[in-house]
Amino acid sequence: MMRRAEAPVFSFEIMVDAGSAQDPKGLSGLAHMFEHMAFKGTPTIGTKDFAKEKPLLEQLEKAYADYDYQRRKIVGRDPKKIEELEKNWRAIAKEADQFVIPNEFAQIIESHGGEGLNASTYEDQTTYFYSLPTNELELWAFLESERFLHPVYREFYKERDVVLEERRMRVDSRPIGRLIEQLDATAFVAHPYKTSGVGWPSEISSVTATEAADFFKTYYTPSNMVLSIVGDIDIEKTYDLINRYFGRLPAGRKAPDLRTIEPKQTAERRVTIREEGGQPWYVEGYHRPAYNNPDDAVYDAISDIMSNGRVSRLDRSLVRDQQIALFAGGESGFPGSKYPHLFIFYAVPNRGRTNEQLAAAFQKEIDRIRTQDVTDDELKMFKTRARASLLRSLDDNAGLAGNLATFQMRFGDWRELFKQLDRIDKVTKADLRRVAQATFVPSNRTVGTIDTARAAKPPQANPQQQESK
Repeated sequence: MMRRAEAPVFSFEIMVDAGSAQDPKGLSGLAHMFEHMAFKGTPTIGTKDFAKEKPLLEQLEKAYADYDYQRRKIVGRDPKKIEELEKNWRAIAKEADQFVIPNEFAQIIESHGGEGLNASTYEDQTTYFYSLPTNELELWAFLESERFLHPVYREFYKERDVVLEERRMRVDSRPIGRLIEQLDATAFVAHPYKTSGVGWPSEISSVTATEAADFFKTYYTPSNMVLSIVGDIDIEKTYDLINRYFGRLPAGRKAPDLRTIEPKQTAERRVTIREEGGQPWYVEGYHRPAYNNPDDAVYDAISDIMSNGRVSRLDRSLVRDQQIALFAGGESGFPGSKYPHLFIFYAVPNRGRTNEQLAAAFQKEIDRIRTQDVTDDELKMFKTRARASLLRSLDDNAGLAGNLATFQMRFGDWRELFKQLDRIDKVTKADLRRVAQATFVPSNRTVGTIDTARAAKPPQANPQQQESK
């Protein structure tokens, strides 16, 4: 908690140490599904009559389980029986829907001055956040603790269709979305980062409310969550409110961490999506250690010097001087950062230019940072920008709350946020060369491209030759 008395408002963030990387095998998209469920209310919010709604939700789960069992059969599959079972569970779902008060949870918050109500599911964590006037602090404590103490999986199968539509919009209908999904699946062979964060269609359309409840019981425990709150708050009063309301949640055990470690990549990998028309893309990724590696700040320095703004190396070389790219960049933390992940470079070729030209240009710049020291000015500018960026992220209540939650979750101590500056100050030119030489090698590289060149027509056989055969 931190008191900031500039205005009579506060912001908070609840961070759960579980994201799409924790999706059980065969249940991709489940962490994202639960994020949607957390807005569906409780036994007292979002329902007209929970005493009548609850037994219908229980019947629905049993009916859906019967349908799902028959639907998945390989031997003895009876389409007619499957059709009957589907009609049955959909009828029960429709009956349960009549008791739903749509979006009541959000409406209560907004009617009391709440702003920025939202949640996000990432590979490594799920976050819930918004802001409220300070005089609504107890209402906030009640609402937030209630939705984690008494979750209700209402409209689950309707919301599942919403998630499927999100996937179609973010991945299936966007070439770059499809490329990134395939790049992850190619770069990672064992770790869950290989699996689509939004989920595979067949698994999203099969997940059940019962499975979501099991996920909740494993990961949504106070021992696996961090709450940060920043604003015009009385610390003692806020602490008492949090104890009173959130103290009702059973502590539970810290959720088990992943056991899978991505094996060392030993040869370059490639994936190409071929589409006529549209926009070509070029991406290449290199495996790097997790966020808590001693060299994490060195990777930040490489990212900044290579791609932060118009003065960066990639922008000056590929965009301004050679004019072979519309834009070009590079960054760490892909697709997550809690576990060993990727440092990626990416660009879109300019009109008349090719992905092959981009690949050669990237290699030239990568070889340069591997074999030559960066300048004193480049290193100094990185450290100045990093300090300024950190300070800007603390400007508002929401930014500070998010930072405090992240560092408490990742390091077990929010004070590590301010030790970032020490780690940044210690980065040397020799560090950049050393890390670049170890990381940016062909055997550690995965390349992904969207090739939009018109496919050549296959040669036509000579009719006379066909006849002679």
